[in-house]
Amino acid sequence: MSSKNYQIDNLDREILSILMKDANTTYTDIASKLFVSSGTIHVRMKKLTEIGIVKTPQLKVNYDKLGYDIVAFLGIYLTKSSMYEDVCDQLNQIPEMLELHYTTGNYSMFAKIVCKDTNHLREVLHDKIQSIDGIQRTETLISLEESINRPLLLEEDE
Repeated sequence: MSSKNYQIDNLDREILSILMKDANTTYTDIASKLFVSSGTIHVRMKKLTEIGIVKTPQLKVNYDKLGYDIVAFLGIYLTKSSMYEDVCDQLNQIPEMLELHYTTGNYSMFAKIVCKDTNHLREVLHDKIQSIDGIQRTETLISLEESINRPLLLEEDE
């Protein structure tokens, strides 16, 4: 079966669900929980990666413990929407930039950044972000606390 025609089933969803809760779960442990072989898990994960459902495993880091005390969200207004790709490429070069989304609504783009303190935030905003050609202006929202950060809970087919 080609990757184009591959339809995920309940076993795929169960595998994803387990790994989304704890990416360190071994294929052997998953196989044991789902009563299949480790080889089956390996083949399924390879297929899910090939078709683009599974991207890359990521390490979740507590940035606060590394000295990055500020998480901020930026609403970014572009001078022209046609500048999106150029601006995106430049924003991608900023290490403090964690996420960037092309959006509808008031902002052209919405970003998540981390900074060590308010001085660092000011430097990132002024020297790195607002100086990019194509950015008209930004609005900054500082996160006081992250209350929810979880993976999507997958539902089984009926």
